[in-house]
Amino acid sequence: MVQHKHFTVPEAQSRVRIDVFLAMKIPGRSRTYIQKLIQEGRVKVNGNSVKCNFKIKPMDEIEIEIPELREPDLKPEEIPIDIVYEDEDIIVVNKPRGMVVHPAPGNYSGTLVNALLARCDNLSGINGILRPGIVHRLDKDTSGLLLVAKNDEAHRKLAEQLKQRKITRKYIALVHGNIKINGGTIDAPIGRHHIRRQEMAVTHKNSKRAITHFKVLERFGEFTLIEASLETGRTHQIRVHMAYIGHPLVGDIKYGPKKTELKGQALHAWFIGFNHPKSGKYMEFRTSLPEEIDNLLNKLRKKGR
Repeated sequence: MVQHKHFTVPEAQSRVRIDVFLAMKIPGRSRTYIQKLIQEGRVKVNGNSVKCNFKIKPMDEIEIEIPELREPDLKPEEIPIDIVYEDEDIIVVNKPRGMVVHPAPGNYSGTLVNALLARCDNLSGINGILRPGIVHRLDKDTSGLLLVAKNDEAHRKLAEQLKQRKITRKYIALVHGNIKINGGTIDAPIGRHHIRRQEMAVTHKNSKRAITHFKVLERFGEFTLIEASLETGRTHQIRVHMAYIGHPLVGDIKYGPKKTELKGQALHAWFIGFNHPKSGKYMEFRTSLPEEIDNLLNKLRKKGR
């Protein structure tokens, strides 16, 4: 089923690109997706097809045709994964850097979900076809511990613990600059960037409260090693918060310097603690830093001697 939307550009609207305008107007659709619709001729301004860089003006009439999204059949794939713990209800995985957690448009294979489907007969279905078992997520280039539910009951109980902030998640991160204080709390709301829709930002518009606690573990002059713990779980939270206070993550070209010492952000989920969804027993797991981050830290230590 094709969905049709119509917009009249407000009189006070400044001249911006059509793809930027529509990405702001249509929730859940990225600017890249909008550009694809424009290229397919599904967007018209005053009855005419336009290009992605077309700049709208006040009182323009915009029509957009949005085709129905079809969720693909996911295929199990024999991909090696590091299982830290497993029983009949849950799996704790040590996700490597560079692995996507769940399929998304344009990326339906090679994900952690594909690997889990090859290993498990059942995963919870609460998060839909594309995210079976996924209780929380990590960015592609964030490594570390991830909790997976094998059934819906386990998923519901773990999700409730997340909502009530009863799951402890701690991360190790290397950031730019010398953080002079020994620790602190960043309490700043996070929402979509008002222009770059695939980025998050500290903003008071269409945002949710976000709280990150951090403490300094080691200083290297122009870099600082920290431990960060999440009280909330917003998209890119640690990355956005550290950039907000002037200390973006090393390797994070989305929120920090484009010149980088590391491919992908230096962020590792090293600790997770929670109550087992069936027994109620408290459990916690730890994992060591990935080789790429460990090697970079050793170089910085040698440089400082």
